[in-house]
Amino acid sequence: MTTPSLLPTLPGHYYTDPALFAHEQARIFEQMWFCAVRGSEIPAPGAFRTVPVGRENVLVTRASDGSVRAFLNVCRHRGATLCPQESGSVKRTFRCSYHAWSYDLDGRLVAAPNLVKMPDVDRVEYGLRTVHAREWMGYVWVCLAPEPPSFADEVQGAIAERLGDLDSLDRYGIGALQVGRRIRYDVGANWKLIVENFMECYHCATIHPELTHVLPEFAGGYAAQYYVGHGAEFGPGIAGFTVDGGAGLAALPQLAQEQDRRYYAITVKPQAFVNLVPDHVIWHRMFPVAVDRTVVECEWLYLPEVIASGADLDRSVALFDRVNRQDFDACEQCQPRMSSRAYATGGVLVPSEHHIAGFHEWVLSRLAVPEPGATATLNLPAA
Repeated sequence: MTTPSLLPTLPGHYYTDPALFAHEQARIFEQMWFCAVRGSEIPAPGAFRTVPVGRENVLVTRASDGSVRAFLNVCRHRGATLCPQESGSVKRTFRCSYHAWSYDLDGRLVAAPNLVKMPDVDRVEYGLRTVHAREWMGYVWVCLAPEPPSFADEVQGAIAERLGDLDSLDRYGIGALQVGRRIRYDVGANWKLIVENFMECYHCATIHPELTHVLPEFAGGYAAQYYVGHGAEFGPGIAGFTVDGGAGLAALPQLAQEQDRRYYAITVKPQAFVNLVPDHVIWHRMFPVAVDRTVVECEWLYLPEVIASGADLDRSVALFDRVNRQDFDACEQCQPRMSSRAYATGGVLVPSEHHIAGFHEWVLSRLAVPEPGATATLNLPAA
């Protein structure tokens, strides 16, 4: 049996329908492990960051013992936003600005006007709603599901499936690296367009001249993610993963020989991308905020001694910053046309994009999973 040369994509309304996007928020982003913040953003007890996760806003912080905590960012009294700031720090308590209900770093209600005169207000029962949280690879991952799925299967398993094993990632020492640069991109496109773009390289020869200069095999249209365990090799005369192919920075010391002069890309569904090169790691986190808008935070991670030395990171950062901007511009060109009658039944995937069909099947399978507590069955539009 021969493999078909063309496969169908999702129809256009999967990128434009607000109702479908709401189902994705509920059945994908609110039920899976979500990469929320870099742990260094909350370095000490009381430091916090608020992030959108699905239809919720989540407050991520550290308790007095330094462990990570996450809560729905909602005061339990009258539903006000507890922390309207995106980031900051408190000494001991989070205090609602509406009626001054206050919660400690473990989420317990500890103070409110006339609280001692209200014995029916249980300080634990009316504490903040807890969100599952854990720290791995220097990132805080949260899950809104009542019973979170297996982290080993869902997150670590995705990396092992791509690289062939988890040890290959461990050699990069990502948890010990430091953020050298962080750039936030506000992309006017559906999150699935961004995932699809990241997974394939059929477009690389067209819009990524700097990338294909460093990784010439990408000009052939097949992305590294098409093959399990494959890393794209630097071209002849390329000294480092930089915008001009010149020398990079101090190499990560524990890499295996086969990881030298190679680029690896990993998609961790639903919203993290990991890019591995010999001297740094580039980590993307997507925050889908509307059917046609996605915020992407990208961090460039380096050895602590590289950061401490004051080394010039610009040439290193510039390469993937250009790749990001080129990719996001392409996604923004697609988004308005997803509602065209010309795309009502979708488009096609050529052979070098066939692995994207697996992503589409995954999206459809997740949308068919009932939301916890739901009683109605979702009738999906035809794919």
